[in-house]
Amino acid sequence: MTLTLSADERAIASGERGEGAAMAMRIVADSARLLGATRLIPIASAHIDGALYHGDSGTLFAEKLVDGGAKVSVRATLNVGALDLMGCSRVLLEEPQRTMARRMMDAYRTLGCEQSWTCAPYQAGHRPAQGADVAWGESNAVVFCNSVLGARTNRYGDFLDIACAIAGRAPDYGLHRSENRLATLVFDVSALPAAFLESAFAWPILGSLYGREVGTAIGVVTGVSRHPGEDALKAFGAAAASSGAVGLFHIAGVTPEAPTAETALGGIPPETMIHVTPAMVADARKRLSTVRPSETIDAVAIGSPHLSLAEFDELERLIAGRKLTVPIHACTGRHVIAQLSERRKALETSGVVIVADTCVVVTPILPTLLGGVLMTNSGKFAHYAPGNTGYGVIYASLADCVESAVTGRTVLSDMPT
Repeated sequence: MTLTLSADERAIASGERGEGAAMAMRIVADSARLLGATRLIPIASAHIDGALYHGDSGTLFAEKLVDGGAKVSVRATLNVGALDLMGCSRVLLEEPQRTMARRMMDAYRTLGCEQSWTCAPYQAGHRPAQGADVAWGESNAVVFCNSVLGARTNRYGDFLDIACAIAGRAPDYGLHRSENRLATLVFDVSALPAAFLESAFAWPILGSLYGREVGTAIGVVTGVSRHPGEDALKAFGAAAASSGAVGLFHIAGVTPEAPTAETALGGIPPETMIHVTPAMVADARKRLSTVRPSETIDAVAIGSPHLSLAEFDELERLIAGRKLTVPIHACTGRHVIAQLSERRKALETSGVVIVADTCVVVTPILPTLLGGVLMTNSGKFAHYAPGNTGYGVIYASLADCVESAVTGRTVLSDMPT
């Protein structure tokens, strides 16, 4: 198949809007050819994951676009960077990496991107309409955008995301196409206790199990009797995208493209049926911890994806004015910090370390500690923290994370039944 560019796309690639825009359009077009797309499609917005510093090449790439006069042509929010520009927490990134990370963040601002610096842009006002084509990066943002909002994006990797934002185009392939959004398997949770499914504790565990079971396939979850809430869906998608390569899930009666399981399946019988049992859930919970429960913990980290205001409400309720023995690192976006107001001081006084614009798993904030133990309620943190921070992980509910932080000892409750 041959990619066909419109006259306007060819003109941009030839330099009509400057060398930066030309470079971006050529990147998008060459990617489309590699992916087998026959055309490019207009996009309504982008979410940029490529602004996180991983090395000097990323900074130099962004600055080359700036030098070429490039500007985003659609709304483009930014995922987390490597620095806390709000000054809430101390980032331990050393020079020259610190300066290069700052240069990178500055370059994306110059390109016209919104200074959102959050992995949860959908809770910061960036919510494209159902059916809208967008180009989003960051795995949890992608899966939420597709599944909960019903907009259409593939998992756009670093630097292709900003190229799409500048070009205003994306390759027409994958999850942009209706036929590729149908479920082919059923993930049935009807055998699980209702009390478990109604708890926030359930959804990172189920997401981790779902991602491991389905891989890259698209499934529809059945057996959920009521909407679990947006934060639960956020946690499910983030864990699923971490343990698998999930870009889209459906939940019958909950998500917009699945009023029924039959609709999500396109009227075709599923290729696979996965009947989830309590034993499978217990095993999935166990797998989220990489070390055995110890008497003490060294750190608690929450907020991957970034905490919402409602999650801060719950955190504040659980702490109940007590002092923490072990600090809780609470990662969030500046859109939430603006709403915390005076409550922020009370949380920090209790021992909460608020982390803005970034998170403890992607940049050095936690102390370097050989054999350290981190407790978290995040399925995504549980997946990435051992490799990125060197800490072993104990997965627990938010309530257990708070009680452990208050007492300085590991507290683990049974799952709701």
